[in-house]
Order: sequence, then structure tokens, then C-alpha cells
Amino acid sequence: MTHSAGAEWAVSMETLNLEQAAQFLKLSPEELRRRAKAGRVPAAKVGKCWCFIKDDLAEYVRSLYSSPRQALRVTFGKEVTPCHSKSAVTPGTSTSLRHPASELDALLALPTKNKRRNCTTA
Repeated sequence: MTHSAGAEWAVSMETLNLEQAAQFLKLSPEELRRRAKAGRVPAAKVGKCWCFIKDDLAEYVRSLYSSPRQALRVTFGKEVTPCHSKSAVTPGTSTSLRHPASELDALLALPTKNKRRNCTTA
């Protein structure tokens, strides 16, 4: 059995109309239409109808997962790279403020101007 690459691609790509995609995403059709029109949801307008690829919508939902869940993904074989930041703190060392306490106290004690009173009232 011989299939062309294009035929296999067309068979594996499931498309949804606006109502089906809204049901898949648990959104109202109008909200999905607004998001698609704004380019926030992957979609194409074919003629007067919106067309959604189911795999693209699933990837869109995955992109909305919270950061902590994505951070839990385990990656093997990656080494930890050292931090090259000048402001990084090495364990066992102390950090010091750039300004001595007396300079900070002097800056915090600067006088402030009084607010002008409204002179239009009697």
C-alpha cells in the first residue's frame, strides 16, 4: 500500500469549526471568535468560517499551563551552569550594601516640600 506524504498529512490533521473548537476549549463561541480574531488562539478564517486544527488547540492549552508544572519536567544529561553575574552571592559569603548606613540615613532624612494649599476656597 503506497500513500503519498500529503495524503498521510491530510488524514492525520483533524479540523474543527468554531462551535467544536469552543467546546474543546470550554469557551463560548463568541469568546473564542474574539481570541482567534486577536491572534491569541491559533486559527484561520477560511471564507466566512473559522477553522481550527485540533492539535494546535491542544498545544495552545499546554502553553497555558502554570510555570511550576512546567518546571517539574525532568531533564537528564544537562549540567548545571554556574552563575556569572557580578551580583551573585557565593554560599558562605556575606553581602554588603553599596552605601554605608550613615549615607542611607542621610538620604532618608532629606526634607520634603510641603504641599501647596488650595487658595481658591474662602
